[in-house]
Amino acid sequence: MHIHILGICGTFMGGLAILARQLGHTVSGSDANVYPPMSTQLQEQGIALTEGYDPAQLDPAPDLVVVGNAMSRGNPAVEYMLEQGLKYTSGPQWLSEHLLQDRWVLACAGTHGKTSTSSMLAWILEYANMSPGYLIGGVPADFGVSARLGESPFFVIEADEYDSAFFDKRSKFVHYRPRTAVLNNLEFDHADIFDDLAAIQKQFHHLIRTIPSNGQVILPAQTDSLEAVLKQGLWSEKVYTAINKPLAAGWAATLQKADGSQFEVQLDGQPVATVNWAHGGHHNVSNALSAMAAARHVGVSPAIAAQALSQFLGVKRRMELLAEVNGVAVYDDFAHHPTAITTTLAGLRAKVGSQKITAVIEPRSNTMRMGAHLAKLPNATQQADRVIWYQPPGLDWSLEQVVAGSEGRASVSHSIDHIIEQLVASAQPGEQIVIMSNGGFAGIHQKLITALSK
Repeated sequence: MHIHILGICGTFMGGLAILARQLGHTVSGSDANVYPPMSTQLQEQGIALTEGYDPAQLDPAPDLVVVGNAMSRGNPAVEYMLEQGLKYTSGPQWLSEHLLQDRWVLACAGTHGKTSTSSMLAWILEYANMSPGYLIGGVPADFGVSARLGESPFFVIEADEYDSAFFDKRSKFVHYRPRTAVLNNLEFDHADIFDDLAAIQKQFHHLIRTIPSNGQVILPAQTDSLEAVLKQGLWSEKVYTAINKPLAAGWAATLQKADGSQFEVQLDGQPVATVNWAHGGHHNVSNALSAMAAARHVGVSPAIAAQALSQFLGVKRRMELLAEVNGVAVYDDFAHHPTAITTTLAGLRAKVGSQKITAVIEPRSNTMRMGAHLAKLPNATQQADRVIWYQPPGLDWSLEQVVAGSEGRASVSHSIDHIIEQLVASAQPGEQIVIMSNGGFAGIHQKLITALSK
């Protein structure tokens, strides 16, 4: 079968393309922005890529068009597809029908930590010789590719609450029908498609309804927003996690180092393992507990899971140390929500103590660009000594409002080159520079490293 994917270079659709190719299909695709690393990853898999959405790419007609959720009415390829009556579906629907139907699906959902938790879980199962399949919205360093079929019934998937397609406004994860579901947390996000938190909770309960009675729902204890979802109805086993809070039933972690790089794990009140790893932050400890709990549901012991986590390499763009130049560390991080910014900087502060932390942030997500989180942004950066906000073209509100509430720690810039000049002029050994954006940020990462090297 020839499958053509519209919007192929996103992490989800790119991973789907790889899975379709591994299933033996001929796969082609198009996107407005075709560039590495996704373009390289796809071409290495034998997938033909076209830049732009000229309808000619759909002639001769493929057997099926898989439509990414970034596509909308008015797109030339979409309009041609509809006019010609071509067979089409959404990415999540295709996954459900062609790949997930006979698998034990382990889904990692939540506002934050989906990519990290699903990467940890896939690695734990791999370490336990279970050869899982997976589809993750990032590139796990332990695997080097964002998706694979696997050789067992188990399939780990990052379960996103964003909508499925322009013709299917349900959340992606409603299609996945997991037997094991991790719900990391739940906050208001995606203001471009959800009116309020209740609208997102409704979608989360649609997910809960698809989990069988012998399935598990794994979530942090005392999370009001998630408890409100469960109160709407739960037919599966509930498993709680907690940090530095003993649980008579469930999974708890006691930090043995303040930065989270070492912690003891208790199950049902009894010590079962100790994790020593190269990562930190309460958020990562919480993610690790959830991954261990999910792995145990398919038979992996806590001891084996702890050993796997001790070797876990992490995920690209999640506090990824890109370089250390003359004593200055440069990190790339995907944080694009106030809570993610807060937890990431808090984790780094716990690790580096009093060393200078500089945060460089691009408010790029749809929700950020709409200003939905404006009031929370000044407090989100309190652990940084210095913050430089980038005001991208087209932002409808001024970041000067955030600077005014930041107690003199923040400034705003309209120029990438100016940001680099400021950073190089003030750089000092021991400084930690964290660049935060859910996009490419105009290549600022390598530009800064090059400038520091000179």
